[in-house]
Amino acid sequence: MTYLNRMSLLASLLLFLVVASAQTANAQMWEVDKNHSAVTFKVKHFFTPVNGKFNDYAIELNFNPENLDESSINAEIQVASIDTDNAKRDSDLRSDSFFDAETFPTITFKSNAIKSLGENQYVASGKLKIKDVEKDVELPFTLLGTAEMRGRTVGSFQSNTSIMRNDYGVGTGNWVATTVVADEVQVEILLETRQ
Repeated sequence: MTYLNRMSLLASLLLFLVVASAQTANAQMWEVDKNHSAVTFKVKHFFTPVNGKFNDYAIELNFNPENLDESSINAEIQVASIDTDNAKRDSDLRSDSFFDAETFPTITFKSNAIKSLGENQYVASGKLKIKDVEKDVELPFTLLGTAEMRGRTVGSFQSNTSIMRNDYGVGTGNWVATTVVADEVQVEILLETRQ
């Protein structure tokens, strides 16, 4: 093999390694498996916690712990899909006394940065919009684990946070805002994903 051929082979090998390294560092899109995922909440009615969930949502999770700069989370929840296992209560929550689902059909979150907080612990900073109010929030989340299965990678994520519903105008009238339904809402998001 001539010197020129050896140099050409070496250059090709280096190019391959650079491309492979870049591909490894790219953020990766995770497909959410809704059969094993949930967007749930808990809020007190007087002193009793009431559980609920949203059945219709879309979450774009573009995540690589080795490249958080290119990682992102975008979520859109359909308000009308709220489900507390009580038809009358769900109707009230969809009404203009609470979420006003007809006027404001979606809740959205769009991240602008993701940072590491330690081993498998992260926080996504971004904009949360409920009704016509948009606020900067931090959404902490945990990478519960990954596993290889049938040629695909399965990953599980969990997020627990809380929001103050009155900050977003969810609940009108003094009795609703301060007495019957608590202001603080506990939110849990569990995602099983594949890529």
